[in-house]
Amino acid sequence: MRAAVLGSPIAHSLSPVLHNAAYAALGLTDAHYGRFEVDEAGLPGFLASLDVAGEGWAGLSLTMPLKRAVIPLLDEVSERALAVDAVNTVLFHPDGRRTGDNTDVPGLLAALRERGVERVESASVLGAGATASSALAALARICDGEVTAYVRGPERAAQMRELGERLGVRVVTAPWERAAEALAAPLTVSTTPVGATDGLAVSVPPEPGALFDVLYHPWPTALAAAWAERGGSVLGGLDLLVHQAVLQCEFFTGIRPAPLAAMRAAGETALAGV
Repeated sequence: MRAAVLGSPIAHSLSPVLHNAAYAALGLTDAHYGRFEVDEAGLPGFLASLDVAGEGWAGLSLTMPLKRAVIPLLDEVSERALAVDAVNTVLFHPDGRRTGDNTDVPGLLAALRERGVERVESASVLGAGATASSALAALARICDGEVTAYVRGPERAAQMRELGERLGVRVVTAPWERAAEALAAPLTVSTTPVGATDGLAVSVPPEPGALFDVLYHPWPTALAAAWAERGGSVLGGLDLLVHQAVLQCEFFTGIRPAPLAAMRAAGETALAGV
């Protein structure tokens, strides 16, 4: 069995570490998970080049910038992936079909649930990319009030409000210049690139709620470190990566449950080595 993660850049990805640790724990000695540098322009050709049946391809994991670009190339896409316009998991079927799903949404929920965050009165989201869309879908399940999204530019603001309407959660948008206000929410989800929130570290309130910062390298981010120093609950990108990878592993292998503890330990060891 073969599987792999695609994206650009991809050299930093921990997905091979997590999946291969899972295969080892499950005793799947003939299974292998790799990584390939693939951008949007190269994605159609890469998919066409795969000898799915001959090489035993079970599926693919997708990271940026491919989560939206892959949708037109698939035969079927799950409702939750369509809802957020993002596919991070491609499955190959014996009849030749390619189907897409999104494990980021249930992965976010599982990570929050593991830390005791099951309901919140309100929440804030920093950013407006594919991961922010998945965060909104997760918050639609656990947030009783409104979600405030802090974004750059009116176009992204409009996209987030429209997505909120589709998901059934009220989304209020605010300009990035007011992003420090996001930190007062019971739950803040940061989906921004490395360094984007460093300047917000000085604005962490004295008694913060929960922070879910989806980055895992470098870790902790300046914001996560300041948050932890003030006693707030902090979830990181490894929490999301592990929980969404657990679901992918179950899809690829057909074995449930996937070995969560082995996957987390492998990820922590790899990050410690970095």
